Amino acid sequence: QVKLVESGGGSVQPGHSLRLSCAVTGLDLNAYTMGWFRQAPGREREFVAVIARVGRTDYHDSVKGRFTVSGDRAKNTLYLEMNDLKTEDTGVYYCAGTFRAYGTGTNWYDHWGQGTQVTVSS
Repeated sequence: QVKLVESGGGSVQPGHSLRLSCAVTGLDLNAYTMGWFRQAPGREREFVAVIARVGRTDYHDSVKGRFTVSGDRAKNTLYLEMNDLKTEDTGVYYCAGTFRAYGTGTNWYDHWGQGTQVTVSS
């Protein structure tokens, strides 16, 4: 059974940092493409970052240069390092996995975590 569990969310002021973790069981990070998505109140879930099976990474334009996605394959854990957070980064952050190749659409992913709340406000 596949299970993805996010952690590390919280409330921070603009300019601060957070690191999100996604503990994965039931699937091998070496064989799956993994992504991070977020959903702000009243808005659709949107792509944030992806790390493909071969290590290729990509980011939404709004987070490039501030966020870094990585995976610890020995721990089977996905991370999202978020620096210089902005109020518009507020939302519920989800990790997701797919056996398909690289993709950024929500419908591309088969497995989802329950999400972790990130709130950025002064």
